[in-house]
Amino acid sequence: MSDSCPCGSGKPYQQCCSPFHQGIAKPRTAEQLMRSRYSAYALRLPRYLLDTLHPSKRSPHELTQLEQAVARGHWLGLRIISCRGGQVGDSSGYVAFRAQFEDSGTQSTLEENSRFVQEQDRWYYIDGVFPPHPLPARNEPCWCDSGKKFKKCHGLG
Repeated sequence: MSDSCPCGSGKPYQQCCSPFHQGIAKPRTAEQLMRSRYSAYALRLPRYLLDTLHPSKRSPHELTQLEQAVARGHWLGLRIISCRGGQVGDSSGYVAFRAQFEDSGTQSTLEENSRFVQEQDRWYYIDGVFPPHPLPARNEPCWCDSGKKFKKCHGLG
């Protein structure tokens, strides 16, 4: 494993998401929870994902589903787009993000506006909304952040 945290904070993993994953510390903001959950996907830590999912959202087979989900993809990068609320002292917050991943040899982007709630001094992921996106025009930058124009990237075909 690289020394850098998968969440893209620029900090070493041991000083970033590792204390959350090990249960030594709790995320203090919705963004910290978002980043630690992304890292848990990247590092294949389904138990952490279950523990940080709000209890009202857990299904009886949630852990099995998370184990299957983390085994499928390879996470390539996270970019936080915006945060609304979710700070120390807030009871809820939203974090919009874009994550690059590879599944079965195909690179894709997941974009979501995630909803978080803080209960009893602990942040939980509730759910997310996937924003509708019209495809970019041919000469606009591709949605995957490759740096290429859409027509030269995912607009082929």
